[in-house]
Amino acid sequence: MRTRWILFGIASLITLSLSNCKKGDTGTHQDAGEGELNLPVLDAALVNQGKNIFRYETFGDETTWTDVLQMNQVIQTAVDPTTALNVGLKVDASALPAAVVTGIQNGSISLTDPQTTLALLQLNAVVGVKGQVSTASDGTLQLDRVGITCALCHSTVDNSFAAGIGNRLDGYPNRDLDPGFIISLSPALTPAQKAVYSSWGKGMYDPRYNQDGLNNPVVIPPAFGLYGLPKAIFTGDGDFEHEPVGPVAYWNRYVSVTQMGGHGKFSDSRLGVNVDNMGSGADLVTDKLPALQAYQFSLAAPQAPTGSFDAVAAARGKVLFNNKAQCATCHSGPMFTDVTDGGRLHNQDASVATDKDYVDRSATKKWRVTPLRGIWQHPPYLHDGSAETLTAVVDKYNSTNGLGLTNQEKADLTEYLKSL
Repeated sequence: MRTRWILFGIASLITLSLSNCKKGDTGTHQDAGEGELNLPVLDAALVNQGKNIFRYETFGDETTWTDVLQMNQVIQTAVDPTTALNVGLKVDASALPAAVVTGIQNGSISLTDPQTTLALLQLNAVVGVKGQVSTASDGTLQLDRVGITCALCHSTVDNSFAAGIGNRLDGYPNRDLDPGFIISLSPALTPAQKAVYSSWGKGMYDPRYNQDGLNNPVVIPPAFGLYGLPKAIFTGDGDFEHEPVGPVAYWNRYVSVTQMGGHGKFSDSRLGVNVDNMGSGADLVTDKLPALQAYQFSLAAPQAPTGSFDAVAAARGKVLFNNKAQCATCHSGPMFTDVTDGGRLHNQDASVATDKDYVDRSATKKWRVTPLRGIWQHPPYLHDGSAETLTAVVDKYNSTNGLGLTNQEKADLTEYLKSL
């Protein structure tokens, strides 16, 4: 059992950004934040290996992003640093040499020249993007091949140098990223495909569109606070039964193969999906899954910043959360989710989100209740992003479930959510 938990110990991975239990669809009540999981200590060497995979491993997906989508040509000709930052790409300040830092600060390095983007790729400084850059006979840089990593969607930066440039924050969902628009720039797509991709907007992605042909994107979720969950992703599709490495590894395999275009295989008869990207080559995915999952398990949910919430109001909100507001009927225990109670899932109508159809595209056809720690960090909320703020989340629950919360009680409950 211990070995299994160590193995148990990807985005862009995906966890639900608030689910709901309606009256009559409740889990076992345990006060929020109470209890302990007592999880085994993660193997430090495995975690460190997974960190490198999370940040820099493409699983060979250059064959998709270069050979098929031709994104190397798009980046080389049209994506300068200003454009890249505007569509949500991030730059790792720690990868910038002092001369580059000085050049950006004094303006001697142009942020409106695609050549600068290629130079940043050469430094491995663009978060989640890996480029193979060469120098032409005339001295200009050329982007020969490009691929993406898990960090593209599931990391951001602290903006310590400038907006979009700073120290990495792994596991944080990049809600500034507009992945659909970026993909739509590919010259290999049809006008109809471009229209779908460009319609998603910032912080949104549809991880099933290229499998079932439907189109209703979901928010890019965090990849932190996952250790101890026996069911992964919005709908609980990922578990030990369908991926021996573990529940998060299930989604890592799905995303790396079916979304990133990595060289591996993914199959799930529940979905009718069977993808083989290996051809006659090697599997570049499977042996990396244990370490990748271990690193994700090591990413704890961030604590709310000091002064970001009213502590007195939050204390009142906690009482409401566990009682009148009925939140703890599902968002309970140390991880604020009843999924730890035997892997409980909930019916389609349990969600208060505007879109309830996404669940029909899943393997379980049910919802998994979201762990709420760090919820302050990643608006908008609900899997479809239909609640812009935590205040809007509380309003939705209050009206949908007929809770009868006063304005003061709603404000107190919001402060408690901000404190998690």
